[in-house]
Amino acid sequence: MRIGTGKRWNNLALYEMKPTLIILAAGMGSRYGGLKQMDGIGPGGESIIDYSLYDAIRAGFGKVVFIIRTDFADQFKARFEPRLKGKIDIAYAYQSLDKIPEGFTLNPLREKPWGTAHAVWMADGLVNEPMAVINADDFYGKEAYQAMAHFLVNSKDDSEYAMIGYHVNKTLSPFGSVSRGVCVTNNEGCLTGVVERTKIQRDADGIFFYEPEGRFPLAENTPVSMNFWGLKPNVFRYLREGFSRFLEEKGNELKSEYFIPLLINDNILNGRISTRVLDCNANWFGVTYIEDKPMAREEIIRLTEAGEYPEKLW
Repeated sequence: MRIGTGKRWNNLALYEMKPTLIILAAGMGSRYGGLKQMDGIGPGGESIIDYSLYDAIRAGFGKVVFIIRTDFADQFKARFEPRLKGKIDIAYAYQSLDKIPEGFTLNPLREKPWGTAHAVWMADGLVNEPMAVINADDFYGKEAYQAMAHFLVNSKDDSEYAMIGYHVNKTLSPFGSVSRGVCVTNNEGCLTGVVERTKIQRDADGIFFYEPEGRFPLAENTPVSMNFWGLKPNVFRYLREGFSRFLEEKGNELKSEYFIPLLINDNILNGRISTRVLDCNANWFGVTYIEDKPMAREEIIRLTEAGEYPEKLW
């Protein structure tokens, strides 16, 4: 039995529209040491966002909404608008601390952003069709965009969401342990929960996650979340409601954040949605630290030499 209301969209013309891609790009990358969203890693100086856009366009996405901040908007637009002109529609939404629901007051001492779910909410009013959400600094691979586009075009149920489930062995780092959201699914392949494992690594005898009680094995193809979500337009109502509850409970905490998995989990539990885990065998990589950049460049070169991408994308 599927979790959710099982309702179809009243206006099925929405499904004749191409899906939209929302790119979360408001962070400056303090650990990285610069605006990593525009740092060149490709042979033609392309950034990870360029590869995400290239993959999304060829998978059939019709619009991109960039979630950015006003202080680097001009620089951002100058880079991407000439490259994307005539290829995909573009819109912008601006994330800031003071964008909160009416009736709530911002703690003047707060400096930390509100989190990924708040960032998605910034696109309310700009997106009326099924959408995917990704991080700006993660390379997801063309297979992921193809799988998500196929889901968004063919799923006519407004209660059916999705996420890309990466095989954990495709997301590990040679530099040490990683933190991943390990997905738990039911017999229908739908998400029942995401368990955050803060220390996962490959040892000589396999992949393990570590807890105070010891180490525990993970199968090579265990699905993990890398923040690639497929959502329906009703998500904005759920975001407003969920963020309001979050502010009531944790709004005065200076470092509290409202994340997409919290939104998804709450609405799975209350029966509003189901979330299908789409299997993906693509290699994921990210650029969190400046030390990650050489490895990212090597992987892009490998994919380019294999014919997955042209030497110059645009």
